[in-house]
Amino acid sequence: MSRCFHELYGKKVNVIGRKAIGVVSDSKIINFKEVPDFETKEGFVKALNEYASERKEEKILLIGTSDELVRLIVENKDSLDKKYVHNYPNLDILNKVLVKDMFYEAFKDSNLDMPKTYVYECGSRQVIQEEIIQEFMYPLILKPGNSVEYHNHRFEGMYKVYKVFSKEELLEAIKKIEASGYKENLVIQEFIPGDDCALFDSIFYCGKDKKVKLMTFAQIGLQERNPTGIGNCTFLVNGFDEHGYKEEIIYNLKEFMEEIGYQGFAEFDLKYDERDGKYKVLEINPRQARSSYYLAACGHNLVKYLIDDLIYNKDIETTLMKDKMVLSFVPKSVIKKYVTSEPLRKEALDLIKQKKIVNPLKYKKDKSIKRRLYLFMKDLNYKKKYKTLSW
Repeated sequence: MSRCFHELYGKKVNVIGRKAIGVVSDSKIINFKEVPDFETKEGFVKALNEYASERKEEKILLIGTSDELVRLIVENKDSLDKKYVHNYPNLDILNKVLVKDMFYEAFKDSNLDMPKTYVYECGSRQVIQEEIIQEFMYPLILKPGNSVEYHNHRFEGMYKVYKVFSKEELLEAIKKIEASGYKENLVIQEFIPGDDCALFDSIFYCGKDKKVKLMTFAQIGLQERNPTGIGNCTFLVNGFDEHGYKEEIIYNLKEFMEEIGYQGFAEFDLKYDERDGKYKVLEINPRQARSSYYLAACGHNLVKYLIDDLIYNKDIETTLMKDKMVLSFVPKSVIKKYVTSEPLRKEALDLIKQKKIVNPLKYKKDKSIKRRLYLFMKDLNYKKKYKTLSW
């Protein structure tokens, strides 16, 4: 998002966060302010209001880049300086989207296709009925209902999402999570067959008028391999689907977004189910994702959408962005070796030859020696991770 802003205005971006990780601390386009308690209500409100009091601007665009920060913006909007403008759904909609067990329950009768789901209440000593597990069959997916609360209770052997192959593994994972102090619900879900190439990414921008302005649909080929990064895309191709690009799927998602009155950016995580040919919604992230820069690479700058909508009150026409573009955080050699779908791999390599590829972190105006070294080492690490880790 900082790159989007810099490409628009050529100015450094002010970023406030709990801690500066490598991609931020070595960037020349960012002014970073570290606030250790920034992800608490008190620290968040205090830091932002102090920042606003120092600024002469009449309006300040506020963008959250994690689930935790989006929740803090929505929950504390009335306590923040009136200079701040942002575009997020109300708290009721946010909870129904962000809290996964609420999501599956709230929208089970909607037009979305979803995996079979069972909710387990932590700390309740709930007995998981054998017939429930038999209906799902192993392997199963286990994940926290409330990811924000889950990440507040870190423990050794923690995974973002668990893939379990037996009842013993399932109960052991639940036991570890409960022991961490996490008291919210867990989601037990059927595993849809297929590897990373069965995953799809669909980004939406809904204006403050709650109408969809921008839509995308991309096939994913690779995810992160580290335990806490599972679910984070590292390679995708927008405008491509090896099963046939079906606009009706995208317009079905559009209809859903407008029916619930959503506002702002959202990312659908979907998986193609070869058993019935349907695209099952795994979750919706109530913000732009870290992989969403491919929209900007295709001429749809994410920050410009927010500014045109919130600052300039422009009418924005609805666009289905079908431009073909490769987004990749990993080196070309990793794509060649580890993308299992031949049609997807071929499409990607053809697009790369046409220079239709972007890595959001590799920006020609942000190339300090430290940053180039950091990104070089990051590429080497990706080669090592894909060789030694699997999920």
